Amino acid sequence: MNSPYEDMMDLPRHVSSSHPPMPRSLRAAQFAPFAALTGYSQVIRERSRLTVPKKIPGEDLQEELQRKLRLLAVCRDHPEVRITWFRPDARKQGGSYQSSDGRLENIDARKKILALTDGTRISLENILEIESSLFAREF
Repeated sequence: MNSPYEDMMDLPRHVSSSHPPMPRSLRAAQFAPFAALTGYSQVIRERSRLTVPKKIPGEDLQEELQRKLRLLAVCRDHPEVRITWFRPDARKQGGSYQSSDGRLENIDARKKILALTDGTRISLENILEIESSLFAREF
């Protein structure tokens, strides 16, 4: 062999007289992955989260929603309803559509809020569709 390190190949491993050898468990930590950019993974996760723009219902759909809301407002027996509504995103433009099932607690026309008995509060401006067996008789 003609290697420039040939003279060192057979030497024993150096052992320091002033520093004790590091335990294996601590040596492994030296090679553990680390986040060079703190917060970067959260930014990527936030960016990849999808949102959709809010749909603006047409006049016919708005009138139908108003009729349904008026009917629900006078109904005192807390009917079962399914509300499809837009939930605005707190961090990004747009939001998501969800459906909430439950019993109607009340409709606050002054605050423009529809409340379900489970505590869900929905802005009337964000409602896209209202379904209930109550409407089968009316519409």
